[in-house]
Amino acid sequence: MASGIQIVNHDPIVERFLETIAEKVGGDLPAYRNHIYRVLTYASHFLGPDARGYEHIAFALVFHDVGMWTDNNLAYLEPSQSIAEEVRARDMAHLDAALVRNIIHWHHKMTRYSGPDEKIVEAARKADWIDASLGIISCGVSKIEIRRVNSDVPVLGFPNVLMRLASDLHGGNRAGGLMRVLGRVYKL
Repeated sequence: MASGIQIVNHDPIVERFLETIAEKVGGDLPAYRNHIYRVLTYASHFLGPDARGYEHIAFALVFHDVGMWTDNNLAYLEPSQSIAEEVRARDMAHLDAALVRNIIHWHHKMTRYSGPDEKIVEAARKADWIDASLGIISCGVSKIEIRRVNSDVPVLGFPNVLMRLASDLHGGNRAGGLMRVLGRVYKL
């Protein structure tokens, strides 16, 4: 079965701005990079030909989870948004600040996003859910396509990174860390 999903495994925006956070993310960078590319792959699929949307999503994804590393905080949306805005204002001022913020802020929304730039934010939201759930939540993407994306852009233990951070950033209490994420990051 041929897939309609075009794999994105390199993007100049992603690579340029990953360099700015590489030191903070440290040894987790390969796993985070591939998470970004899998999410960008799915988002591009949902978005279709939309250069403006793609550029905003590519930029926002670099920063969407970065607050876990930069601020050592499981309530990472606000720190991630702040870092993205600082870099956007300095290096990518043509991007819409509100759209970048919304992509980051709503990427863990559990229900459909409705608001400004709905198609773009919703594409990123659904894409992150597919990857974060390891394809359990598929948003209409076939299991065959999800396996192909994971094969072409390997997971590299990203779920294990998240579980380690949940524990490390909550005093060794993984369950407590996961509850903090649920309470502070996931949105209805």
